[in-house]
Amino acid sequence: MRVYLGLDAAALDRLAAGEPVLAEQFVPASEDEEDELAALEVAAEHGEVAVAAEVDAEDDPVLLARVAAFHVDLDGSGHLAWYAADEIVAVRALLS
Repeated sequence: MRVYLGLDAAALDRLAAGEPVLAEQFVPASEDEEDELAALEVAAEHGEVAVAAEVDAEDDPVLLARVAAFHVDLDGSGHLAWYAADEIVAVRALLS
């Protein structure tokens, strides 16, 4: 199942180190694109980085291997830039 989390730099560092991260998860009401976007936007309000991840069950810890993408508001406009999971180094640099 796809979930969204709002993470800060410290949680992102733990992900990069291979550690599991527990944070409030926002689950879309359905697999509809609009519901997915709504959950992503709520997650973005709860952290510096919104993370899309696949988990087996709601509230499972998230590992980097389960991350689908990172989303970052680079300019405060509310528009989220998309980064692939393998771009975690670049995303961490954005938060420095």
